[in-house]
Amino acid sequence: MQLSQSTETQKLRWPVHVEVRLQSRSTSRFETIRTHVHAWMRSFDRINLSSSLDGWEDVPELAASVERIVTSESACPSQSLPVDEMALQIHVYQPCDSDASEEFSNSTSEDDDETMAATVRELPNRSWEGLWDSLIYEDNIKMKLLDYIHATLVFSDANVDFNLVSWNRVVLLHGPPGTGKTSLCRALAQKLSIRLSQRYSHARLLEINSHSLFSKWFSESGKLVQRLFSSISELADEEDAFLVVLIDEVESLTAARASAMAGTEPSDGLRVVNALLTQLDKLKHRKNVLVMSTSNLVKAIDSAFVDRADIVQYIDLPPREAVYEILRTCLCEIVHRGIVSSVNVPSLQQALMYERTAPTQSSTMVSNGYDAHEKSKILGLRLLTLATQCRAQKMSGRALRRLPVLALARYIGAGNIISPDTPDIQGRFTVNGSGGTSSSADVDAWLSGMESVVADQGIQRESLL
Repeated sequence: MQLSQSTETQKLRWPVHVEVRLQSRSTSRFETIRTHVHAWMRSFDRINLSSSLDGWEDVPELAASVERIVTSESACPSQSLPVDEMALQIHVYQPCDSDASEEFSNSTSEDDDETMAATVRELPNRSWEGLWDSLIYEDNIKMKLLDYIHATLVFSDANVDFNLVSWNRVVLLHGPPGTGKTSLCRALAQKLSIRLSQRYSHARLLEINSHSLFSKWFSESGKLVQRLFSSISELADEEDAFLVVLIDEVESLTAARASAMAGTEPSDGLRVVNALLTQLDKLKHRKNVLVMSTSNLVKAIDSAFVDRADIVQYIDLPPREAVYEILRTCLCEIVHRGIVSSVNVPSLQQALMYERTAPTQSSTMVSNGYDAHEKSKILGLRLLTLATQCRAQKMSGRALRRLPVLALARYIGAGNIISPDTPDIQGRFTVNGSGGTSSSADVDAWLSGMESVVADQGIQRESLL
């Protein structure tokens, strides 16, 4: 009997992260809300993963303060889990409503040209809500980055000797333009500010303007780097704040050092990179600092910087499956906003199943008198075909998310769809009333428009070769 109880106690539990967003006016204590959410979730038998939860509105203590409760990513392969198999990790946060950011200047007494060296934004920020979910990659890149941060915290909390086991808290993301590298850094900073809300009372993202770290005055550039990182160290002195430092287009710094070694640039470029590397070595001892960097030209990055990066991650153009998900989320959004007539957009798994069972219907129109299930099926097949075409054109995520706008502008006509009247409280457009416009268009028109945009961009791309 004792052995059975021991086995039950040691039963594997999957860590499940639950994010609880508070209303901006809420004054409730985070710990109080966390306790109520935990008790409420324990009343369920089974909960879906990566989904928005309903029913908390019936709990008075939650209804008065909470805005949304969602379950986030989990390593569990199932789409749902019994509650007794979950190790609930509840993160309560209150996003900042202001989009304002503090600016750092790199001006010196000799230089009258004041250039913004960096911007600091408070996190979590409401303007970046949903950014994490909108980024779609293969190879589970987002979870790898979260696991890396967790690993550094485990080693830091255990006071592991840096002389024996070393890590630098530096991440380098590189790849083609438009693949979402900078957005992923911002989304990760936002996600960490939520996940670490129990450890740190607030978080900040500091974005460095790499180009501002070069001065027209000889030997001043290295001093600008030191001055900026001194400001970063001052921010990091606040131990209950988590700080993410983002160096976008980091090759702007390291390319100068390569040129200097080739004799084509003054030695001031060497001072910049040497100063940067020295400051990174100092920051690695800060438990509450993470340095992220991006690059479109990885070969231009100095090897000493690459060597300091704990993770060097290539961000590729989206594969066909990711392209489908991006197109699906775009279509779902404009359906939700009332720009496209209501239609059920199938998930990737459903579309792939339709493709295996009825691949010949991919070119059929969606709205030719079919029932809702058949319409959804044909829509999924057409989106898969469009995803294949986009992948063949090597379109980036940035280019994919422009397709609905270009389709409306070039092939549908904004004046034929969107009323000039003011959107209602839910953000939906209303009918003009003059008889010249309608509030939404048929999904077939949008699909045809996006298909035409992709074909046009293929022609334009060939003209550049």
